[in-house]
Amino acid sequence: MNSLANDLPVRDALEYVPVPAFEDNYIWLVSDSRDAVVVDPGDAAPVEAYLAKRGWRLTAILLTHHHQDHVGGVKALLDNRAAEGGIPVYGPAGERIEHLTERLSGGDSVRIEHPAMSLSVIDVPGHTAGHIAYFQAADRSGTPHLFCGDTLFASGCGRLFEGTAAQMLSSLDALAALPENTQVHCAHEYTLSNIRFARAVEPGNDALQRWNDDAQALRAAGKPTLPTTIGHEKAVNPFLRSDVPAVQATLSSQFGAPISDRLEAFRMMRGWKDKFR
Repeated sequence: MNSLANDLPVRDALEYVPVPAFEDNYIWLVSDSRDAVVVDPGDAAPVEAYLAKRGWRLTAILLTHHHQDHVGGVKALLDNRAAEGGIPVYGPAGERIEHLTERLSGGDSVRIEHPAMSLSVIDVPGHTAGHIAYFQAADRSGTPHLFCGDTLFASGCGRLFEGTAAQMLSSLDALAALPENTQVHCAHEYTLSNIRFARAVEPGNDALQRWNDDAQALRAAGKPTLPTTIGHEKAVNPFLRSDVPAVQATLSSQFGAPISDRLEAFRMMRGWKDKFR
């Protein structure tokens, strides 16, 4: 696999752009003002429109998992660049995804020259069996970034379509161990609905109430609630707080049973969220 390197050529500072798609997806573009990488392009049209608007050249595609709303635009993006000789497509080794040129597993790394990026790969099964995330330890200013697909959301986490609660909890633990200032580039604008559930789980969380007010204001202004940060999520996201006594007390009351451990608390919470309206 490609190896991490500290000798990537320095160009302009990187810009991280959430491109809206479908009802609530974000397709992330990362650019140095000339070249760009796209993460989870479920639809090619909004990507092409944004690239044209900014005059950026697409140089690589990063995929986190096989769901169509994350990979559906890959073929069109490649077809539109066939005359240029194609571009690399990185994705999970453990999932059946067409057009991959680099199959990745946890511990692998990716080096992209333009825009200059070095990323490490983290296995995060749970939402799907082979889901991966990409971690950039530092941009030019020293800020870390995470592209986590549908594993971690602002104030929530992904549904368990193929994995187990134990797998998802372990995956979230791996992400929670990243630096607290890590910018988390989630793939959906689920924040307001996630906050409603989080407040039901932990109504006494003052940080969560402040976040509710801020998120409401952002959405009212037509702005995304992302990126979030690892530190912020540890303070407000109930799925990263399954060991907190107040969270466990709510779950015990909700289900009429004592909580034996944080995995049981997480499993109960994920089941409750699946039915929460």
